[in-house]
Order: sequence, then structure tokens, then C-alpha cells
Amino acid sequence: MYLFVFTALLVVFQYVNSKNVFEADKRQLEGYVKKIEKYKDSITVLEDKAFGLSEFTLSYSDEALNYIEKRGYESDQLIAFIEESLYELNAQEEGNPLVPYAAMSPGGKMIINAIRVLNHKWLICNFNDGEYWGELILKYTIGENGELMFEVVDSLLYPTN
Repeated sequence: MYLFVFTALLVVFQYVNSKNVFEADKRQLEGYVKKIEKYKDSITVLEDKAFGLSEFTLSYSDEALNYIEKRGYESDQLIAFIEESLYELNAQEEGNPLVPYAAMSPGGKMIINAIRVLNHKWLICNFNDGEYWGELILKYTIGENGELMFEVVDSLLYPTN
């Protein structure tokens, strides 16, 4: 009789314990499912944002890519060549000669920091001297001998607060 009661209590205890563990695991799994859905939504938003940002880049402009490829250039190599050429101009003593503003910070010089090639003719870049900064729109052409030529289309120097 005691053995039967002990066994019944043991079975009830095991049942309740297993049920509690199962429900806790189920709640935890539901939490993970909600997090996964949230992360999937975040990924979708970020993918849409990345697509929007890439809209004005050489890599996503079929017409510009065709134009470049017809002239015998690879887009990645051309972008690297353009960036390297612009960054080399930063090494000049007075700063980058394409920046139409003189450095206003003591001991600073206007240099180009970031470049985005928009298509087969234009690029946008930002510049600063450590304190003041602005942006440039440049037109670039590639000469017959492969020489890059830049022309400043417009520039903007942001006011300080």
C-alpha cells in the first residue's frame, strides 16, 4: 500500500515537473520566435535602406557600367583608381587642390575624406580641415592616355554653430 502511494506521488510529481518544464520551454521558444520575426523585419528594413543608398552608385547603374565597359575599364578597378588619384592629391602641402576653400583651422589643410562615384561622369566627396567640412561634386573624365581629369562642378562649406 505504501509502495503504491509512494509510486503515485512520484508519478504526479514527475508529471507536474515535466509539465512546468515543457511550458517554460514553450514560452522561451515563443520569445525566440518573436525575436526572429523582429530581426527579420529589421533585416528587411536595412536591406531596403541599403538598396536606396546604392541607387546613386556606379555599381548599380547599368547605363554607366555599359559606358565604362565599352571603353575597356572594369568598374571596381576604375573606382579604386579614382579614389587613389583623389587621395594622392591630399598629400600636397596646401591640401587637396580640388577643394576651393582654404584651411581655416590652425595647421590644418583641406583634404578629401570620402568619395562616392555616382556614375561614369560624376562623383561626390566630402572634405575637412579638422574643424570645418564640406562637400564637392566633381566631374571626371578619362583621357585617351588613361589620365584622370577632375573638374569641380559645385562645392559647399558647412557653417559652424
